[in-house]
Amino acid sequence: MSIQDRLQLRQSQSQPIVTELRDKLPAWKQTLLPRHPVTASINYVLNQWKPLTVFLSDGAIAIHNNIAEQEMKRIALNRKNSLFVGSARGGETAAILSSFTSTCRRHGIDPQVYFTQLLTNLPTTPVSQLEKWLPDQWQPPLRGL
Repeated sequence: MSIQDRLQLRQSQSQPIVTELRDKLPAWKQTLLPRHPVTASINYVLNQWKPLTVFLSDGAIAIHNNIAEQEMKRIALNRKNSLFVGSARGGETAAILSSFTSTCRRHGIDPQVYFTQLLTNLPTTPVSQLEKWLPDQWQPPLRGL
């Protein structure tokens, strides 16, 4: 869907549901004890209302943050593995490689294909053309040619 079509769909279908939820949350909160865990959850939602509903005002904004959550999981796992990088320079290299692989995944690129092509072609690439090897600019080779 186009950004505009997505925005119109959100405003016609999601906005009424979100508005109804916003109206009901304070009433639900009144039926609970102040220290009840659900009260804390309702307070969180009400305090974060603007960022939670920003998707209703811009069709380009993702309705979920699954990609960010998946990357955060990778970062947490990498943090544990980074205990064994051996040196500060090794840690910097691991961080750079992690950044590149995350960017590849975000752009739907197989990191192994990307790095194979990068390491094969980088020695003969002029400095003026290095930008085309960034994951967001890179085009994988066509198969079968």
